[in-house]
Amino acid sequence: MNRFRSNPQSSLLVLWCLILFIPSIAIAERNGTKVVSVETNASKEETIASEQKKRSSSPLTAGSRGNDFRIRITHDKSDESTFKLELQAIHSAKSSTTSLDQRINSFIAPITDTISSIVFWAPAVPNLQLEILSESVKDLSFSPEQQQDRILLEVLPGLTIENLQEQLLKRSKHLRVIGELPKIRPLENRAGSKNNWRSAANGKFVVPSQSTVPAVVLWLVFGAIIFTLYLRFANFRYFRLAIAIVRGKYSDPTDQGEVSHFQALSAALSGTVGLGNIAGVAVAISLGGPGATFWMIIAGLLGMSSKFVECTLGVKYRRFGKDGRTYGGPMYYLRDGFAKRGWRQTGKVFAIFFAVMCVGGSLGGGNMFQINQAFAQFVNVTGGPQDSWAQGYGWLFGLIVAGIVALVTIGGIRSIAKVTSKIVPLMCGIYVLAALVVLVVKINELPGAFALILREAFDPQAVTGGFVGVLIQGFKRAAFSNEAGIGSASIAHSAVRTKYPASEGLVSLLEPFIDTVVVCSMTALVIVVTGQWEVGASSFAEGVSLTSDSFESVISWFPLLLTMAVLLFAFSTMITWSYYGLQAWTFVFGRGRHADLAYKLIFCTCIVLGSAMSLDKVIGFSDAMIFAMCFPNLIGLYFLMPEARRELEIYQGEIHKGRQPTSE
Repeated sequence: MNRFRSNPQSSLLVLWCLILFIPSIAIAERNGTKVVSVETNASKEETIASEQKKRSSSPLTAGSRGNDFRIRITHDKSDESTFKLELQAIHSAKSSTTSLDQRINSFIAPITDTISSIVFWAPAVPNLQLEILSESVKDLSFSPEQQQDRILLEVLPGLTIENLQEQLLKRSKHLRVIGELPKIRPLENRAGSKNNWRSAANGKFVVPSQSTVPAVVLWLVFGAIIFTLYLRFANFRYFRLAIAIVRGKYSDPTDQGEVSHFQALSAALSGTVGLGNIAGVAVAISLGGPGATFWMIIAGLLGMSSKFVECTLGVKYRRFGKDGRTYGGPMYYLRDGFAKRGWRQTGKVFAIFFAVMCVGGSLGGGNMFQINQAFAQFVNVTGGPQDSWAQGYGWLFGLIVAGIVALVTIGGIRSIAKVTSKIVPLMCGIYVLAALVVLVVKINELPGAFALILREAFDPQAVTGGFVGVLIQGFKRAAFSNEAGIGSASIAHSAVRTKYPASEGLVSLLEPFIDTVVVCSMTALVIVVTGQWEVGASSFAEGVSLTSDSFESVISWFPLLLTMAVLLFAFSTMITWSYYGLQAWTFVFGRGRHADLAYKLIFCTCIVLGSAMSLDKVIGFSDAMIFAMCFPNLIGLYFLMPEARRELEIYQGEIHKGRQPTSE
């Protein structure tokens, strides 16, 4: 480590070699090889390489080599004798010619999949409200993960492959039926569920759907509960004081730091408010029902306490450079806070691990995922995936955005805060206003929507299965949206001008409230009152469409506004996470012009790569890197939370004594 600090030029050379090496491999020809990704029920992928250079365009039948489809069965509540069969088609490539975007994606995909499977290990929880027909082929049990093409058919029990094939081929000439679909017969109700089906055929079976519980979500929610109880519900008791601090009532412009309380809050919010509030909420409601909204709000309120602890410690343990720049975040309170307790080596290990994951998170969720979705929206606006002139030119779109991001990030946190303090309030305000318009128009539906949310949050028939699934979806969305407990926000809040760490800790607790309780809840209410939640969405792409359709049912021009919101939120998130990543990078490699330049070059290169990669690969890498940060961070918060409470008592005492300067 010291070697990198003392010789940043050598590290810069190594990193540049890596940057040049990755695209060169991605561009290399793979003559005669077609790569097909198949998702298994463990959310991993089995990569199948075929030596056939071209595929026949003739209709594909059972047993032939070609495209697969996956099957989902759900019961039709309106007709006891009917169930829905959902077929998810996987199309093969039309040609062996691949674009630069496809080559980049095929090279990086195995890496992102491996990282994601490790971080997001998730034990399954039974959820008997939905049944899935799984296919067992070559020792792989395929479950219906989200894919691009879906075919919904109304069918009767007793369906066989013979009477289904004709319907399939009418919709697609590029399908392969895996084996035979046997007769399906209903079983007796179990655990209050009406949707239990089973196949008698060998290698095919119907299993209850399961809600996976990522251990990282439980880790975050458990920490939020502990901090809320330990701080005696400070997230509620000091809410009004937090608003007063943001408004500048207790500010002193002579305090050491780089940005104001409001600018720090805006910068941190820009790193969390974005696509998760728009698409993620739609997916959560589709999978967990309207009741997920209730648990999402509860998790958001609890997360306020986690934010307070980490941001208070971030300010307390921050450092100042000779040039006046601020350096703070979990890296510093993990290292120095543990050192005070005699755990110097443990603190260093935790700090370095966090910093490495933070750099990865800045390149993934704070970079590649954002540009990927921004480009997807740009393609939709310019004609859609089939007709847009931009399709296949994601790298060019990323190159342009990389240049704009570079211009803003040159100025550091001051420049970033100035931009985000204008973008975030504007876009949040417009989005919430649009939601209020929809709710006013649908005001007669509001009482029923609230009743539905509360009823499904505590559905007595689903306590043994469905209740758990609803709760998980709500908690998962809140954790993935506001990032409370991750530690990233404390990096931005550490740059604030203040001499009292708890003052910024109180400001930071507003972040989960705005992100989850306000913005996410508004999205959820709009989706519920318009009835769009019944349509369903299981992927981010579908979530964007579902949210857009919900607003469009009242505001015809909302899709245009949504596109602008996605682009601006993506941009603001990228510039904020570039700062997070840079702070972590300098912690590992040392401060200096060469270290800064090396990171910024890598960050801008990843913008180009992210715009060309497929969404599922980007999501896997993005989430894995960001949520790996919470493991060392929360351990540190558990041991250091007494210091956060002590700082709160000190600050409260100063205000009561009248010593805290005010702007009035």
